[in-house]
Amino acid sequence: MADEDVIRELLAAIPAGCTWLAPVTGDDGTVTDFRIAATSDQIHDIYGRGTQRLGGRLSEQYPSMVGGPLWLLYLEVMRTGTPAKLDDFQFAQSRPGVVAESRFQVSVQRVLGGLLVWWERVDEHRRRLENTELLGSLGWAEYDLTTGRSDWSPGMYRIFARDPADGPLPRTDQAAAVLPEDRGIAEAAWQTLDSGTASDVTVRFRIGDAVKHLRILSDLARDAEGRQVKIYAVVQDVTARVASRTEIERLSDQVRVRELTAIAEHRLARQLQQMIQPVPAGPFDLAGLEAMVSYLPAESAIAVGGDWYHAQTLPDGRVALAVGDVAGHGVDAANGMAHLRFALVAWLSVGIRDPGLLLHHLNLLCIQLGITGTAVIGVYDPRTRLLPWARAGHMAPLLGRDGHSIGLEPPPGLLLGAQPEVDFPVATVGLQPGDLILFYTDGLVERRGDIAVRAAEVCAHLSAVSADPGVDPLPRLHRLLHAPSPDDDTCTLAVIVT
Repeated sequence: MADEDVIRELLAAIPAGCTWLAPVTGDDGTVTDFRIAATSDQIHDIYGRGTQRLGGRLSEQYPSMVGGPLWLLYLEVMRTGTPAKLDDFQFAQSRPGVVAESRFQVSVQRVLGGLLVWWERVDEHRRRLENTELLGSLGWAEYDLTTGRSDWSPGMYRIFARDPADGPLPRTDQAAAVLPEDRGIAEAAWQTLDSGTASDVTVRFRIGDAVKHLRILSDLARDAEGRQVKIYAVVQDVTARVASRTEIERLSDQVRVRELTAIAEHRLARQLQQMIQPVPAGPFDLAGLEAMVSYLPAESAIAVGGDWYHAQTLPDGRVALAVGDVAGHGVDAANGMAHLRFALVAWLSVGIRDPGLLLHHLNLLCIQLGITGTAVIGVYDPRTRLLPWARAGHMAPLLGRDGHSIGLEPPPGLLLGAQPEVDFPVATVGLQPGDLILFYTDGLVERRGDIAVRAAEVCAHLSAVSADPGVDPLPRLHRLLHAPSPDDDTCTLAVIVT
């Protein structure tokens, strides 16, 4: 009895349908009935009873079960000890005030000489789900990216006018049913999911002879390593509503589509940037210098800029250092950045070393491409420690030395792409071991508020690192300057003279 007391106290507190049945045997030792020895008081049976059933026999409490499939299952598990389950047990009852037919999922295991029965009522849940889908013209779908299996609710079959016996519509057939004019919206939705954001779009499908407007809210689940595992979607047939919606609602849809398109463009532009100019994870060596690049994306979701950099030891031992910024945002800016950076590499490869001449060629290229931008280029000679440099509408590099920092005196230099024939005078600065030079784009200092305050902060950080470089001066400077701009990308190229 002590064991029964423990089991009874334990099961009474479990918030699930569970019962422990003790076998009742006849004179010959065969099981003739079951006694309800312990049961949950949290989930009641169809008559609303919990622990009130304790001590009662199963044949008395539920006489219609005797000899039925669940009763036979109990006897089989009791005899063999092999766990079993019924996924769709139908319990019929003719008593007034009780649902005539209920459906359950039941699992049975032999435990401590009796049967531990777990049960869940499924008919009421299914009824609620089906009525909700019917009233809201709703359906849900799950797609397992690992196995390729799709699961549909009954509402999905109604929406797509499909026989449930045929199973979910294959994804290729779903894609083919989208109207050609709306395939861009569908692609933007996939891009949105891939970027980690839930997607909410309305897409037109041709289903039979009709065109339906389906609103699709979808989300993507990933595993612990970030791999895509499942897609969950809720679909609503909004065809009737679309036919009568107001002009304000139509404008709202247009705004949402533009936002999705902007997110997709943002992702593509960011991928272009990473392919064209991968950023090293830490400091790297150049002739007579150590360098480190930092690239901070803008906080804004769509403000992918055209910032670029280049740092290379040339075959003759000199070092090319450059940063630039193409005007605009998105794919166009990323495309312009690629043209300028690859063109600079090409001109360096044929032996051009004059920073002013390099900017002159970049300016002519910008005129041809119809773009504008800024840039600063230096070509450092480690043998003389001289840095000739020139600029085109760009901020002058900052020099940190012995605890002080200054902006280099800028030579004149017009914006790239503004006029076809422009000279870019070259200035030269002599460097010393331990000097820090910071090339940067305007995202570092141009913030909402007083630009001078942010510029002073940058200079203060540069001064502090130059006064006490320590063992990792460039990573330390990187951490101090790490503050993304709300509206623009930030690219910095910091070098220390070794």
